[in-house]
Order: sequence, then structure tokens, then C-alpha cells
Amino acid sequence: MQVNPAEDRFAAFRHRSYTLFFCARFLAAFATQIISVAVGWQMYEVTKSAFLLGMIGLVQFLPALILILVTGSVTDRYNRRAIVSICLTISALCAAALLLLTISGTFAPLPVFIVLVVFGIERAFMGPAVQSLAPNLVPEKDLANSFAWNASSWQTASIIGPVAGGLLYGLGPVVAYSVALAFMVSGAALVYTIPKPAQRKAGEPTSWNYILAGFKFIRFEKVVLGAISLDLFAVLLGGAVALMPIFANDILVLGPLGLGMLRAAPGAGAIAMALYLAAFPIKHGSGLKMFVGVAIFGLGTLIFGLSETAWLSIVALAIMGAGDMISVYVRETLIALWTPDEVRGRVNAVNSVFIGASNELGEFRAGTMAHFVGAVPAVVIGGIGTLAVSLIWAGIFPQLRKIDTLDAPERAAVPEAVK
Repeated sequence: MQVNPAEDRFAAFRHRSYTLFFCARFLAAFATQIISVAVGWQMYEVTKSAFLLGMIGLVQFLPALILILVTGSVTDRYNRRAIVSICLTISALCAAALLLLTISGTFAPLPVFIVLVVFGIERAFMGPAVQSLAPNLVPEKDLANSFAWNASSWQTASIIGPVAGGLLYGLGPVVAYSVALAFMVSGAALVYTIPKPAQRKAGEPTSWNYILAGFKFIRFEKVVLGAISLDLFAVLLGGAVALMPIFANDILVLGPLGLGMLRAAPGAGAIAMALYLAAFPIKHGSGLKMFVGVAIFGLGTLIFGLSETAWLSIVALAIMGAGDMISVYVRETLIALWTPDEVRGRVNAVNSVFIGASNELGEFRAGTMAHFVGAVPAVVIGGIGTLAVSLIWAGIFPQLRKIDTLDAPERAAVPEAVK
């Protein structure tokens, strides 16, 4: 792939449709982070129940798992821009519902969980649609650059969003939900202004073969299978984020501000790496560098688990974020380039659920292991496991390891073996 050096670091933004998409996605991600913080804090203030806090994430993840056979098919069969617009509109309605519950004094677990289930359903459709829309907005030569900026946008929102959510909630939950509502509405409006992009649609009628094509393609295409499964197992083993409160309070003795610094460190490292990759994209040895990125993520996890010094722990977490960004940059680009557009939505639906499952199960793995053996062994074992996964997967998927450039393969259609 011919990508110019530093002067083309903003190559993706030369396309107006992508610029609109980028701004809309950032606003939506920022608003989602605000809602996440506000709902969690308000739920605990109202109920004082840790169990209900845990349920907040679960009720939003389950719809993606339940609807995995539907969301991808819808993304491939219908206009992806329209799906994203509708999803952001529903998100805005969910924010408005939370705002009304707060203003009316009726904020309670049952109505809130109903709203969050709707929010989860929206996100189940939004995930594959967003991931599949982006490659339709830029030419292939600028695709890797767009993924670097997409990742940078998400990481920025994941760092600033929770902080902003906390500050806004300090002014009152009404303020927090109002700002989130405004951001969601703005994001939906921006997507509505994107010209309808070209999209290859599968012509076959809906059938089980059509619905399961995403799974079949992933199983058939070893590059995509290796990339998705690598992320699943690496994140599953490297769930150090869930244990950060224990490290901040009991091991590093940093307090709430220190916990905030720990939570921000991986994102800061990821943003720095994303900006570097946007300016100096990977041109050769892409597959090998993806495995190196996973190994760096595992090494950072291992150092964090062993560290008893605040600055070293923060540096280790930043290294984790940087390594993860290298892996994300290559993996998402390869998945986009090696997946034919007519099955992109169904493949991304599976990918979205795997990413969600790895995060949720990774936190569960870390928390359960920490309960039995302690936080430090749980993180150290996870770091060693992630390092092992990078080596094992490099051996199991040699085709993935040997990929040199981030170029699209010759194949432009769904393989016959998938049909």
C-alpha cells in the first residue's frame, strides 16, 4: 500500500465523508463514556448495591451476543449509513429517557435497566455498522490511516470521557445526561449529512447460509480467524484494568487521584502510538509487528503486576496501551482488507461480540483469579499468558505472521467455499 510519509498523516481527512464520520463517532463515544460514568455513580447512590453495578455492563453486552446472527446480516443487507444514523438517534432517546427519569425523581433499577437494554440493542447494531461503514468512506490506500485515527478517537474519548462524566456529574446528573444527549444528537446529525457511500450488497435471499456466512468466512479465511482469535485470547488473559482499584489502594497506595492516573495511562500510551502510526504507518512486516504488539502488551502487563512503584506502574500501563494499539492498528486493517464488502457486516458482528466477550470475560477471569490467589499473581499470570499467546498464535497462523504490507488481497469476492 502506497502511503506517503508524514505529510499524509491526515490522508483520511482529505475525504469529507470520513471527516463527518470521525466527528460523529467521537461525539458518540464521548457521550457513551459520560453516560457510563453517570449511570454507575447514580445507581450506586440510589441502591448502594455492587451487584447492580455489575449488572449495568452485563445488560448492555448480552444484546450483542443474543443478536449476533441478526446484526451483521442487517449491516450487509441495508444502508450502513442509515443504520448508524438510526442507532445514534436511539442513543439520544436513551439519554433523554435517563434525563427524564432523573428530573422526575423516578430513577430506579428496573426502568434504568430497561433503558440500558435498549441502549445495548442499539450498540449491537451500531458496532458492525460503524466498523463496516468506515471502509466505504475512504479509498484502500488511506484505509490504514483511517483506522489509526479511528483508534485514536476512541482512546481519546475513553480517557477524557470518564473524567468529563465525573466532573459533569459533580454538577448534577441532569447536567451529565443533558451534555450526553446533546452530543448524541449532534453525532446523529453529522451522520445524516454523509453522502450515501458505495456498498456492495449480497444478492442472495436471507437464509441460514446467508446468516452464518460471517462465521463460515472467519473459519475459512485463516488471516481473519487468526487476527480475531489473537485479540480474544490476549485480552482475555490480560485483564489488568479490572484490578486497578486494588493496586491503587492496597499496593501502590495512591488513592482516587492515583487510580485515575492508572486508568488514563493505557489510553495515553495508545493515543501516542496511534498518532505515531498515523504519521508513520507500518509499511513492511505488518503481521510480525502485530504479534510483537501483543507481546509488548503482555510484557507491560507483567511489569505492572510486579511493580510496587507508582511511576513504573504508570509507564508499564502506557506500554500496554502502546502495544495494544500496534495490534489493533494491524488487526483491524487486515480484517477490513481481507473481508469482502458483501459479508463485512456479518464478520464485524462476530468480531464485535468477540471483542466484548474478551473484555467482559477478561475482567471476570482477573477478578476470579485475584479472589483465589491475589491481585498480583492474577496480573502476572495474565501477562505471561499473553506473551505465550503471541508466540503460539505466531506458530499456528504462519500466513498471518508472514503478511508484509497492509495491501488488499487479490480476491474481491466471497470465496465459493463460504457460500
